[in-house]
Amino acid sequence: MAARGHVQDPNDRRLRPIYDYLDNGNNKMAIQQADKLLKKHKDLHCAKVLKAIGLQRTGKQDEAFSLAQEVATLEPTDDNSLQALTILYREMHHPELVTKLYEAAVKKVPLSEEYHSHLFMAYARVGEYKKMQQAGMALYKIVPKNPYYFWSVMSLVMQAISAQDEKLAQTMFLPLAERMVEKMVKEEKIEAEAEVQLYFMILERLGKCVEALDVVRGPLGEKLTSELRSRENKCMMMYQRLQLWPECNALSYKLLLKNPDDWQFYLSYFDSLFHLMDKSWSQPEEGEHCVEGPVQTTVAEAVKFVVDRMEEQDKKESRPLRGPYLACLELIHRLRQRGCPDEKELGDPLELMVQFFGKFGDKPCCITDLKIYLHLLPPEQRSQFKNHLGELVPLGEAGEDGFGFPGDTKALQRHLCVCQLSRALGLQHALDTEGKLRLITELKAHYHYGLQFGKSCLKTELQFSDMYCLMAAHVYIDLWTETGDENMLWQSLGVLEEGLSFSPSNAQFKLLLLLLFCRLGAFQPVVDLYSSLDAKHVQHDTIGYLLTRYAGSLGQFAAASQSCNFSLRFFHSNQKDTSEYIIQAYKYGAFEKIPEFIAFRTRLNQSLHFAQVRTERMLLDLYTEADVTLSLEESVKAMGVCPEEDDIPWDNMRDNRDLTVLVSWDPKDRELTEEHRRLSLEEESVWLKVRSLTLRLLASLALLGHAPSPRNSDKTNENGISVKSSTLQTLLSQLDQTLETAAQITEKQTQYPFLGPPSSRLATALSSGSCHCQASALQLSLTLRELETTGLDDSSELQTQICNAFKSSVAQLQEMLSRCKGEVLEMKDGRLTTRPSLLETLVFFVETVCVLLWVASYSASVLRPLKSSLQKKKKKKKDSSTAMPVVLCGFQEWTGSLQGVVTQALDHVKGQEASLTALKLAALTLEEGYSQTQEECGFTRAAMDKVQSSYLGSLQELGDLLRKRADLLKSLKI
Repeated sequence: MAARGHVQDPNDRRLRPIYDYLDNGNNKMAIQQADKLLKKHKDLHCAKVLKAIGLQRTGKQDEAFSLAQEVATLEPTDDNSLQALTILYREMHHPELVTKLYEAAVKKVPLSEEYHSHLFMAYARVGEYKKMQQAGMALYKIVPKNPYYFWSVMSLVMQAISAQDEKLAQTMFLPLAERMVEKMVKEEKIEAEAEVQLYFMILERLGKCVEALDVVRGPLGEKLTSELRSRENKCMMMYQRLQLWPECNALSYKLLLKNPDDWQFYLSYFDSLFHLMDKSWSQPEEGEHCVEGPVQTTVAEAVKFVVDRMEEQDKKESRPLRGPYLACLELIHRLRQRGCPDEKELGDPLELMVQFFGKFGDKPCCITDLKIYLHLLPPEQRSQFKNHLGELVPLGEAGEDGFGFPGDTKALQRHLCVCQLSRALGLQHALDTEGKLRLITELKAHYHYGLQFGKSCLKTELQFSDMYCLMAAHVYIDLWTETGDENMLWQSLGVLEEGLSFSPSNAQFKLLLLLLFCRLGAFQPVVDLYSSLDAKHVQHDTIGYLLTRYAGSLGQFAAASQSCNFSLRFFHSNQKDTSEYIIQAYKYGAFEKIPEFIAFRTRLNQSLHFAQVRTERMLLDLYTEADVTLSLEESVKAMGVCPEEDDIPWDNMRDNRDLTVLVSWDPKDRELTEEHRRLSLEEESVWLKVRSLTLRLLASLALLGHAPSPRNSDKTNENGISVKSSTLQTLLSQLDQTLETAAQITEKQTQYPFLGPPSSRLATALSSGSCHCQASALQLSLTLRELETTGLDDSSELQTQICNAFKSSVAQLQEMLSRCKGEVLEMKDGRLTTRPSLLETLVFFVETVCVLLWVASYSASVLRPLKSSLQKKKKKKKDSSTAMPVVLCGFQEWTGSLQGVVTQALDHVKGQEASLTALKLAALTLEEGYSQTQEECGFTRAAMDKVQSSYLGSLQELGDLLRKRADLLKSLKI
């Protein structure tokens, strides 16, 4: 029997080719191979499931599902079938079906450790914490191993975390988990660090900080070894929560003596010191100060401690540590906040910062270290500080252009740091236009000179002098924002394009180029820039807004759709991926990470960016595809939009955008503030509300159009007509309220820092008249519904009202079109100027045309039967003299007028395309006054070409869409 155990199962050998085909992505061959095998072995369930996997991957979901269910109903217990079904259900996004599989398997083979553990993990995937707890204990009874017991304990903790009732968590779940662990402690069965970590987590969540502290300081705490200073960190956390400031101070002091570079302990040392001073804490006359050792309670002691740490570093022959020097500046900052005169004993901040620069100026971290303490320098000392730093930078002899250059990369880094600090102090911003142009010349000279140090760099490495190039671009942007001279913006683009040619992996160049192109209204070059950033995982949420904010607004609909997919792919896979992380955390006992993973998943599901991209993607699909490939109703049903339901978590919305992703050395008064963040979130939320309501209104209109007529029926509630009408009415009133809020926000005219959040589309949407025109058109559909109920005979006032609405919508649309008039790109006096706002307004015009077309289509569906019934009456009465009802004539006039406006728009787009094509950028003279070499001019021209090409692409896509809508308008007859 022992020998037979090594014999390969013949079924494994038979199934191997199918597995290989599936692994290689050859799904059709996998299906064929499975069919061959099933002809010979009808009862080989695994072959059926593998065939189902092949069908699923070739898009035949229904067939695959029914085949899988055939096997699942037989409740298989062979490992191959179970594993294959698990893979299939996960690919189908039905993890709940895996639990049923293993529930059946466990009933049939109740003593299988493997099936019990698979069942536990299946519950983990769907978050069935109660069942996980039971499965963990069942597993522990079969195989009494500690990990299984603690799986059950952790499942109790998760029930507490996910419980809606906090009282239930604190009185039932957590105390039960605590008792279960205490039982193991008493029986001395605690084996692993993860088990101690879990015990600590339970006590912490119960608020039993003293008991948690005893665990960490006791024998169990000795198991906490996987992280450096894990015990000390946990002790510090508990001391702070218990406000045991003497212990906190003494522990920080003790740890800093061992490692004087640990910044978090400096912060806890200073925090505890000032808490003790505020409470006038005094040391006991007898015995130890506290369990952790001596406590320091005066500023004098803290000053001496910090100075001693610095002196120790000064004596070292090896490179000193930064911590003590920064701690000195931090202490000065805190003492100043408290108005304490002892700060003078630490020295002059200017001298301390010069000393710090002398030691660490050749490190890139020097600027970030010093920038947060620049406020310690009074304004009159700023130029002096810069001059002092300049003396510490070894530069060669000045050449013809008056600039001296560094001899090596360390000297280059020092000079760069001085430039960065100069900008952070506001000295660059204070220069006049000539001074800034001179500064740009200097920065570009240093950039070009520094390229020689990176000749051997790989393409994936950054050039040593890249930051000079980036700073030159920033100064150009300053000049553009101050003078309005667009030529400065073109120069900035040229500088960045040149930088990217030498350093193709520089993310900051790409991000700034992306921002500038978007501000210019050119979306075409942006997609490639963003994809070359190779954003990973959560970055699609944190920096994706840079792309998707402009995706739909600049007329590049195909690229916009692709951009939304970039982000949506990540969000849709998040749910599945997070489940896998949780399972791995259970397997390896990383219990602390499980609540973090779940919080991460929740944070992504509640992301503002996720809600925006999802809404914009659906609207984009409607505007470009509805009534072109599928009807509006079919499109809405395919998307699964339900007008009555709002699935956006408005109350728990999370702003996960990284608004500081672009490097900035601006002074504090020009930086992004918390108020900016709050206003940006408010603006984006209101815009999302407008778009979400628009989407739901369009869905209502689509479903309203195909409802049976409520006339001659008292049971309007039963067939759902009145419900749908009331839904439309409710959504319209919500939209009106939201537009009022939007108008109040746009009145504030908030200006964000250039490198901060981009402003939303709200202001352009309102100023273009798009929102109100769409709202009026959708309101018209309600009036038409009323006409359908009333009939033509008794509705003269209603008909007049509808005709007025027809005329009003045409007038609004005509006004919108007039706002689109003007050249998007033109050459004046040898200068190239752009007006990207015209492009955004044109996009809103096209969107509004789509909405009006759907309302017109709905109008036709209402008026058509009314007209035919009128004609039947005429035939019966043999009366041809009766005048045509006003509304029918009005509708024909309306569609004709709409066609006229759309034709004008098409002519305008054609004209724009012709003038853009005729624009010869090669003839543009880039002025020599901006100190551009011929090569630099080439990069600037390339950027201009990209903008021109993008505008052309946008106009072509907008023209194509308008033509499709014009064709549909022509076909509208009643």
